[in-house]
Amino acid sequence: MGDPKGFIKIQRKEAGNRPVPERIYDYSEVEQTLNTEDRKLQASRCMDCGIPFCHWGCPVENIIPEWNDAVYKGEWKLAIDLMHATNNFPEFTGRICPAPCEHACVLNIEGSPVTIRENEAAIAEYAFAEGYIKPRPPKKRSGKTVAVIGSGPSGLAAADQLNKAGHLVTVFEKDDAVGGLLRYGIPDFKLSKVVIDRRVSILEQEGIIFKTGVEAGKDISAKELTDTFDAICLTVGAMKPRDLPVEGRNLKGVHFAMEFLTQQNKQTRGEIISPEERISAKGKNVLVIGGGDTGSDCVGTSIRQGAKRVMQIEILPKPPEKRDADNPWPYYGYTLKTSTSHQEGCERRWNLSTVKFHGDGQVEKAEVAGVEWTKNGFSRPEMKSVADSSEMIEADLVLLALGFVHPVQEGLLNDLNLAYTDRNNVKIGGNYQTSVPKVFAAGDTVLGASLVVRAIFSGRSAAKEISDYLASI
Repeated sequence: MGDPKGFIKIQRKEAGNRPVPERIYDYSEVEQTLNTEDRKLQASRCMDCGIPFCHWGCPVENIIPEWNDAVYKGEWKLAIDLMHATNNFPEFTGRICPAPCEHACVLNIEGSPVTIRENEAAIAEYAFAEGYIKPRPPKKRSGKTVAVIGSGPSGLAAADQLNKAGHLVTVFEKDDAVGGLLRYGIPDFKLSKVVIDRRVSILEQEGIIFKTGVEAGKDISAKELTDTFDAICLTVGAMKPRDLPVEGRNLKGVHFAMEFLTQQNKQTRGEIISPEERISAKGKNVLVIGGGDTGSDCVGTSIRQGAKRVMQIEILPKPPEKRDADNPWPYYGYTLKTSTSHQEGCERRWNLSTVKFHGDGQVEKAEVAGVEWTKNGFSRPEMKSVADSSEMIEADLVLLALGFVHPVQEGLLNDLNLAYTDRNNVKIGGNYQTSVPKVFAAGDTVLGASLVVRAIFSGRSAAKEISDYLASI
């Protein structure tokens, strides 16, 4: 490494965030950036590890020590080339990945890992600014055609790899713009959509055809797809939301989180939402049910819309501040996560189960009850209700952020007559091929709801298998 003692001399320094009183009034990105010299110093903290556990912890298998070393030496072109060898979109993952690499970093044994995620974003931004990332269309075309259904991170990664291999790729997206959950599921204050547009422009110039506002299975039939293209790659995500079947669920003001987030993202983009359709938190008591990242995004969005009060509840216990003994390094640390949205003003509570929603046509209160979790040995924890723990929480707007259960099967997937797993995801073999020979699948479509880095890796892997298949026909 460039400085084998960098981790001793330099302390971890994060870029930090814009001040809360400033950022809650707009949807611009919250995270700030370090200057180039500080970023080089942070990269110098990467140790000359005998075993780079960061690489082991990274779902896309990023060659992290090598590109950190390149940054420290000022070799930014080499850094982005090393990064693109495993990750098509470091500008996405550098912003929204939960950084399992940092959890696995050897320096995290002492709780001060290398700023890998921030370094990744910095490399991508430097590369764009210096013109290192530019269109490079394939020199030869195979004459084979591939349809990619869905333009989330998995679909974009698959399309990019297939196009690089010389195949003619058409991406079908049911929404009016490319990006999938990157576009309409993640708030602009975490991922500016300019970042997506910048990369999509390059992909278009390299020859990928994007057809937006086209729902496969409806606007173009399953038969037409299979008759027209030599191969199909399904990357439709896992968009079937987990519901909460309790009394009062159908009251006005109870919405799935993604309805709320998508609508705000569209409005931020300039779309006009009618007052009748608008889901607004302004002046309301907002209750977010679900403690994950989607719930956190609902918190930040509600605050920006001018909510009176925001509370987030979770049925699971409060995570520990530090790793438990049964969750050792280098595994991902399941500890309490406080997001930038939580820091903006939100009451958080755990071990609460939602029993019923109350209201006269419009939700007014949520009835909740305490739960406790018990575990015997290696068995799954069991949940028990706490007696006499029922209480009412005022709520004019309830957002269900309970995750997703599986892909939407109605329409294209059923029309293709695909086989499903016992979890209702699309079933694939080791070569990413579904039960229909020319149809492949990747990303959340087969994994269930997962991380953007896993989606990218899955899309890349599927593209390789599709290329092998096309070479055999």
